[in-house]
Amino acid sequence: MGIFSKQIGIDLGTANTLVYIPGKGVVINEPTVVAISEYDNSVLAIGNEAKEMIGKTHEAIIAYNPIRDGVIADYRITEALLSYFINKAMGKWNIVKPEVMISVPAGVTSTERRAVIEVAVRAGAKAAHVVREPIVAAIGAGIPIYESQGYMVVDIGGGTTDVAVIALGGIVVCNSVKTAGNKIDTAITSYLKKKHNLAIGDHTAERIKIKIGAAVNLPDNLEIMVKGRDYVSGLPKSVELSTSDIVTAIADELAEMMQAIKKVLHDTPPELAADIIDNGIIMTGGSSQLRGLTDLVHHETGVRARLADDPLQCVIRGIGEALQHTDLYKRALLSKR
Repeated sequence: MGIFSKQIGIDLGTANTLVYIPGKGVVINEPTVVAISEYDNSVLAIGNEAKEMIGKTHEAIIAYNPIRDGVIADYRITEALLSYFINKAMGKWNIVKPEVMISVPAGVTSTERRAVIEVAVRAGAKAAHVVREPIVAAIGAGIPIYESQGYMVVDIGGGTTDVAVIALGGIVVCNSVKTAGNKIDTAITSYLKKKHNLAIGDHTAERIKIKIGAAVNLPDNLEIMVKGRDYVSGLPKSVELSTSDIVTAIADELAEMMQAIKKVLHDTPPELAADIIDNGIIMTGGSSQLRGLTDLVHHETGVRARLADDPLQCVIRGIGEALQHTDLYKRALLSKR
């Protein structure tokens, strides 16, 4: 049973959960969703299968996200979810309990961190280590975190936007706000309700964001036909939407994210601020892929921003790196426990 069979990295995100095994890479990437039966509270499906059920099930089945704003909202369901992912990753014949490394947002309290460790152990881990997202996102984005140079990482996921300045292997300044991909989807839903009396589901809102969403007005306005239900008549209805509608719809949410970035820049020591101007701001996380977001950051802060390669997988790649070089990253990852 080499070293490989006993370690797992988990990026337990609000929207998606990714699992990494050293030597194999990312073995699971599924939605962080659990389908629950209302009758007896039992778990019916997890991950992809549960997401398929959203919005299409009858009343007795609830699709539930046990992680909200990057923090565990429901312990029993999170335990079921983690146990499913751990067993799936380890294979059903494996009797060895793995050591698990799980990422959490930079802003979580020590109580919330302990809760994650407890749940992971109850779900079948031999031991669990919690690492802060900006550090692993930086490692996954290829940033040399041990240099004395300062780097700024903005990690935008489903539940949280984590902003951190990293130097000499540690987080110097950080800020975390509970405004990210999910809040953007909600803003699109409420815009359609207010402006067009149109009811749509979360799934549709996310699709609109991916297809035509942007942070700033684009030279070529993209368009999409949105189908939903009319709030007044209750009948099906279609509405034409364009990118500029989305820019308007999500302006407040984006402003909140920009505020979080500015606050960190404001609190950064002058020497590191100079490094950040040279190195630019590195954007990671699935929601950082919104069109024009790097331009908006540049416009709002005066600092160049760039998207990391494969931003969606930066955190899990960083966890993978950390698992394979624990001795190298131990100090950075396990500080401030």
